[in-house]
Amino acid sequence: MPLRSPVRRVRTSVRSASPPDAPRDAEDVAPAVRTADLVLTAVVTLFVVGWTAVSVAAGEESEPSGRTALGWALVAVGCGSLVLRRRAPVAVAAVTLAVCAVYYPTSTYDGPLLVTFALALYTTAAEGRFAAAVALASVTLLAVGVGEIRQGPGRRQIDDTSLVMLAGWLISLVAVGRAQRTRLAYLHEVEQRALAAEREQEARARQSATEERLRIAREVHDVLGHSISLINVQSSAALHRLAKGPGPAEALPAATEALEAVKATSKDALRELRGTLVALRRADEPAPTAPVSGLERLGELAERTRAAGLTVVTRTEGTARPLPPALDLAAYRIVQESLTNVTRHARASTVVVTLAWTPDELRLRVEDDGGGSPDGPSPGSGVQGMAERARAFGGELTVGNTDRGFRVSARLPLTTDTATRGTA
Repeated sequence: MPLRSPVRRVRTSVRSASPPDAPRDAEDVAPAVRTADLVLTAVVTLFVVGWTAVSVAAGEESEPSGRTALGWALVAVGCGSLVLRRRAPVAVAAVTLAVCAVYYPTSTYDGPLLVTFALALYTTAAEGRFAAAVALASVTLLAVGVGEIRQGPGRRQIDDTSLVMLAGWLISLVAVGRAQRTRLAYLHEVEQRALAAEREQEARARQSATEERLRIAREVHDVLGHSISLINVQSSAALHRLAKGPGPAEALPAATEALEAVKATSKDALRELRGTLVALRRADEPAPTAPVSGLERLGELAERTRAAGLTVVTRTEGTARPLPPALDLAAYRIVQESLTNVTRHARASTVVVTLAWTPDELRLRVEDDGGGSPDGPSPGSGVQGMAERARAFGGELTVGNTDRGFRVSARLPLTTDTATRGTA
């Protein structure tokens, strides 16, 4: 798995923190890499050149000018190649090794040029070229060992102890580079996990916000759709009665009755709307004191619908029991939306609302004696909203025409899981 060096990790972090429209080409980040390599190359060059210059000045032996020029050229090549140590680590390590192999046998003054090979060997292991680093270290150790063995008695430059120390030194460089590579791999994995967790958290936040917006939109649709439909029906009925031209003694009670019904319906709509939008209030605002809509307010819902001229019959089968607030609200909204559709579209005179309680589930049925749906079940937002409410609690919703009109049936399970979701 390709990993990034510390400089590249910083470059990636800066790139991640940049705005989306920020330039991301190589020219934006390459100068930082070149600067770091140039600084390190300059430091190593000053160290090697300074040490070598001091050795030449303090040396008692002299050497031909040609060999001196060759030595300084090799120093320049070895130090200068470090600029490319990250881009071509194996090639730079091979070049510095070759430079050292030529420099030390020919130069009278043994400067610290071997530092360039040490740094290049470490970089090769740290950049993930572990096999190449081991091979270069082995070649170096074998070349030095064979060269010293071929020397005559008393002419060896490196004794056995120094040879063992050289081996340990080379192994340490490769091991430290490998450890740095492992550390980078761990940091890379941690970084990727953090980015993945952040993306997942953002996705969950967006999903939660979308679900909350849909929930609020569905609640607003149910509240306003039902109330405005009743107001429209009540106003139309009052206008129809007034259009017949009754006397003032009959017109005033009719208008008063219609306005009172409109007032009561709009008041209930405002109350339910405040309760629905409680999630949008600020944290420092007081909590609403109005009761939350539920099946216990089914009688009020039926009375408002009767004020629109529709006969509403409510029936209960089985033993009713308290429901979790969310499930109670969902059942109420399903009945409310069904009565709204009957008022607006069914052209019915009677609607029967049945609550069938069993130990495991609650079944809701809303049946009217209207003309039904000529095109079958309507896929409108009202029906979709009721179906989503039922599915949210593991239930289902079915709609369709009957011999007498139209029927909406909902099944809401009353399980422990449902209660837990309702409480949440």
